[in-house]
Amino acid sequence: MQQFAIPVPSSKTIQKGDTVPPVPIVLKSQVHSGGRGKLGGVRVVKSGDTIKVAKDIFSLEIKGEMPHTLLAEELLDIAGEYYLSLLVNRSDATIEVVAHKEGGIEVESHSPNEFFRRELTLELSSVIGDNLADYLELPEQSFALQELLEKLYNCFVSSDALLLEINPLILTSDNQLVAGDCKMTLDTAASFRHPEWSFEQAPASANFVTLNHEGTVATIANGAGLAMATVDAVEATGLTPANFLDIGGGATVDGIIKSFKAIMEFPNINAIVINIFGGIVRCDDVAKAILEARQAFPDLPKLYIRLSGNKSDEAQKILKGAGLSLYPDLSACLQELTHG
Repeated sequence: MQQFAIPVPSSKTIQKGDTVPPVPIVLKSQVHSGGRGKLGGVRVVKSGDTIKVAKDIFSLEIKGEMPHTLLAEELLDIAGEYYLSLLVNRSDATIEVVAHKEGGIEVESHSPNEFFRRELTLELSSVIGDNLADYLELPEQSFALQELLEKLYNCFVSSDALLLEINPLILTSDNQLVAGDCKMTLDTAASFRHPEWSFEQAPASANFVTLNHEGTVATIANGAGLAMATVDAVEATGLTPANFLDIGGGATVDGIIKSFKAIMEFPNINAIVINIFGGIVRCDDVAKAILEARQAFPDLPKLYIRLSGNKSDEAQKILKGAGLSLYPDLSACLQELTHG
């Protein structure tokens, strides 16, 4: 974001044993998941021993991952916190700007109808900036928001991003807009255009993305393409998918159980669509995880399961023994879900 002149806090990364900058400072665990703040992975240190706080964060496991790096960031004087993101709207084939008046760790608790949503192009950035200023009740920031949206759009397109999420977008006490924290999801299919990409691979076995906290249908699939197609198919039926979940090729029973646990945190889920094509991942392992999940979560919603490929015959025997049915394909799952 700095490369596109988007205001961000000054910061530096530190590893274990590195010198920690003096107070006041914000220390952030660098793990491949959201929700760090709630779990103690983001600490504001205004006084005291920064070395001890850094050690505490380094030793804190967050969603199964231990941090190898911390981000030490300047502490901003905050007057307001907002939510702002750009994402690909696959239904309309557009880039969409999404915003909310209240940023921070509870942003997902808001109703989808409360969010500001507009298609964004460079030509529309000035108009959308005005509209956004009105929505955020920051009329004096209209020009600043126009400029910020233009820079964010250029960053989004040039980076081949699928999501650029600023939470929070901070208004400082001297009326400056600063991207306080940012998460970006990049299109790995575009990596041939970006020889500069050399990111650390996430050690987690699953890629879990919240799409709609109020969604009614959860999805589990293996492989990003199959997971995306599953989400799209659910949405095409008129239902509301809550998440994107790719359990990966090396999925284990324990990892799949953790995925069910994450799904159960959504408040309105009434169905889980499981769409697995077994290659490296074994369908019988998925079946065993499903049965363990039913024991671990008595209130588990109804399951619509399609398993095909590696060990699918064994999986079918396991599930039939527990009174669960397999569907021949995703279409049959969704037909039963919507009309059954």
